[in-house]
Amino acid sequence: MDFHQLVTGRDFIIGGIHVPHEKGALGHSDADVLLHAICDAMLGAACLGDIGVHFPDTDQRYKDVDSKLLLKETQRMVKEAGYKLVNVDSTICLQQPKIKPYVPQMQECIANILQTDLKNVSIKATTTEKMGFVGREEGVIAYASVLLETI
Repeated sequence: MDFHQLVTGRDFIIGGIHVPHEKGALGHSDADVLLHAICDAMLGAACLGDIGVHFPDTDQRYKDVDSKLLLKETQRMVKEAGYKLVNVDSTICLQQPKIKPYVPQMQECIANILQTDLKNVSIKATTTEKMGFVGREEGVIAYASVLLETI
């Protein structure tokens, strides 16, 4: 899982694409909460630590980095460890904007990076019914689980 604060003055990048919105996610990189959650799920499933170990926010190389590059590097590390992706299941928790229209583009982006079929990338979205920091539109959360198999 990953979460980021939403603030004005930043682009909203999620699932590797730009989604028009008055707020964007705050973070050291481009703050793509969905790609970060997928990276963490892949690294965890391969027992390779987490995103903070490999791409720390204290390293200036990752300042404002495109998270698609982080996912691509994660894919490389997982493959090098002897695994390949079977599928990804993910959920984005966000009050606004509605992202359903953008899901196919996100799936295509992620499938291309992970070198897998579209059918292997599930992206769901939900609100928190206006409860908590997500409901107050202060932040966004993404959850991801992956299935890996040995090569």
